[in-house]
Amino acid sequence: MRPLRDVVERYPGGNLADGAESLECGLDRAHVVVQDQVPPDVVTMRSRVVCEDLTTSKRREITIVYPTEADVEGNKVSILAPMGMALLGLRVGDTIKWALPHGRTTRLKVVDVRFQPEASGAFEL
Repeated sequence: MRPLRDVVERYPGGNLADGAESLECGLDRAHVVVQDQVPPDVVTMRSRVVCEDLTTSKRREITIVYPTEADVEGNKVSILAPMGMALLGLRVGDTIKWALPHGRTTRLKVVDVRFQPEASGAFEL
């Protein structure tokens, strides 16, 4: 969890400050698990995840990354982006309500965790 606390501390102002504040709130509520005991179907940092928009049935594969690694074209979503924060800690089968432009909403479902660093033994220490 320390690397995520470092992200919060790195972005106290500017355009990522709101995301950092939201992440901090989430970390304060988080249930901490030892890295090698994280179930393989849980979304963690650097997980590659398939999500389905339950309204349109469209699927999208993304990787949750640190802000400096974000790349829209590479489907790398920052942990400080609303989607990155919303997915962190969810499990395969979980759904979240997702806000869309113009006051619309949809629901996203975690369909698969194709790669999770903890499950592969590639987690950060």
